[in-house]
Amino acid sequence: MGVTERLTRATTGLPAPLAVVDLDVFDANAASLLRRAGGTPVRVAAKSVRVRSLVERALDAGFAGVMAYSLEEALWLVGTGVRDVLVGYPTVDAGALDRLAGDRVARREITLMVDDVAQLALVRSALAGHAAPGEEAALPEVAVCLDVDSSLRVGVGPLRLHLGTRRSPLRSPEQVAALAAEVDRADGLRLRGLMFYEAQVAGLPDTPAVRVVKALSVPDVDRRRRGILAAVRAAVGHEVELVNAGGTGSLETSAAGSGVTEVTSGSGLFVPGTFDGMRTVTQRPSAFFGLDVVRNPGPGWATAFGGGYVASGPAGASRLPRLVTPGWSLTRQEAAGEVQTPLRLRGGRPLHVGDRVWFRHAKAGELMERFAAVHLVRGDEVVGTVPTYRGEGRTFG
Repeated sequence: MGVTERLTRATTGLPAPLAVVDLDVFDANAASLLRRAGGTPVRVAAKSVRVRSLVERALDAGFAGVMAYSLEEALWLVGTGVRDVLVGYPTVDAGALDRLAGDRVARREITLMVDDVAQLALVRSALAGHAAPGEEAALPEVAVCLDVDSSLRVGVGPLRLHLGTRRSPLRSPEQVAALAAEVDRADGLRLRGLMFYEAQVAGLPDTPAVRVVKALSVPDVDRRRRGILAAVRAAVGHEVELVNAGGTGSLETSAAGSGVTEVTSGSGLFVPGTFDGMRTVTQRPSAFFGLDVVRNPGPGWATAFGGGYVASGPAGASRLPRLVTPGWSLTRQEAAGEVQTPLRLRGGRPLHVGDRVWFRHAKAGELMERFAAVHLVRGDEVVGTVPTYRGEGRTFG
């Protein structure tokens, strides 16, 4: 029985659009990601899951800690019992910072991301409102991680190319060491670590050009990381405990990098469409969404209800859902629609009103922003239904 037939049988009687996760594949993916990291701890990227019970499932499988994408999310997760939450991006949310500053457990369990003195000033301002002078020691210090630019720059002068994300302004050892020293001498704060996310290695499909970029990037990041860690050690007088690197597409090289104490993965649990061309990702898709055919506008055509779940990033076909039902395709004129998605027959069996068709989202956790619940499948049975972040009344941007 193929995956589409199995998912259709499992969800018979459930209304579509609907989201499902195959638990057998999810669990196998979790184990595979841990093996790929070769013993280096793997932190689960919650933004790529956005289902609290599945984040906890990954932790139970052996993942170590969570990477949140907003401070609000981190506060919520810690409030539900999750521990060791690294916020992967800086925040300027004064209200969330104030709640962090006044919460003893949150201060102990959350690590903030910073790459600018302006962000640091907001954190210090929030802390100042929760401790009288001389009383800072009564509360746990707030841990801080510095985000270091890990893009590849090649060329000279005006011909220099920036290959990778435009992420952090911190690049040179001197820049990182200066901000590290600023954190180290601030009351109520402690420098916990550094993050080096090499997006041009971890998140791009392996085209010939990208393979060249990856081959150049891995030794470049490793060399620069060694220099930055040495500069920080000299500036603050001690080693940092956390050095985070990589993502699903770079677990092997990132885990083997100099000084790396942990890597991060989340998308590898679901394996969305943007990972299809990535040779290092050997995991299988576990997350799908199903739509029902509601009309047949002509021979060789079928129209499904819903489906316009387009991923973030540069506009183009790579951001569209991938049709899993064989022998059918999206159309160039309408692609995935807000209310309906027309499909064109390309050699498969005909689809009729009431038939169910299956897709994969182009990105991982973004799918779950469209649904309040996700159905958990084993074989051809639904064995549970759990809320997404949205289903728990939580959205974080």
